[in-house]
Amino acid sequence: MNVLFVFLVTLAFTPLTQAQSDGAAAELPQVRMHTSEGVLELTLRSDLAPQTVANFLTYVDNGFYDGTVFHRVIPGFMIQGGGFTADLLRKQTREPVRNEGRAELPNQRGTIAMARTSDPHSATSQFFINLVDNQYLNAGARGAGYAVFGKVTSGMDVADAIAGKRTGRRNGMGDVPLDTVTIEKIVRIGEAAE
Repeated sequence: MNVLFVFLVTLAFTPLTQAQSDGAAAELPQVRMHTSEGVLELTLRSDLAPQTVANFLTYVDNGFYDGTVFHRVIPGFMIQGGGFTADLLRKQTREPVRNEGRAELPNQRGTIAMARTSDPHSATSQFFINLVDNQYLNAGARGAGYAVFGKVTSGMDVADAIAGKRTGRRNGMGDVPLDTVTIEKIVRIGEAAE
């Protein structure tokens, strides 16, 4: 039997994944985060966390993150930002998004996840980048978990540099970098706003 014929028959009867069947529209969105320490690029998992990614991209498109800071930095754990100005004033946010934490998106080194309070469905604009595998933050490990919605694809060295900053207490908050680390802007890759 012709090898090409077998390949074509196999291909014809191989089920498509949802992402494959959606064609070009299924391409995952990417963003570029410009910080005072350098640039990170992230791929967002709209296929597995659609509401979370839509929420994040709304903040991106509205310029909400421009001038916010990484306000909580813990080496060997994570760096958190997206909710405070350089003066550590909390920014007004949209309504919380439903927690989309799932086993397929674990809190591994280099992933980005939504920060929240003890209420699993309280995440708004704040996010964190995992510096190590934080398995206890995964959905099912201790409840709903923290919803991962993407991964750093370039610039993890920048996240590590931010994690190396000296921290202390400011405005009643702990683990704040003593030298402010600013998120200058976040833009979609390929958009004119870059």
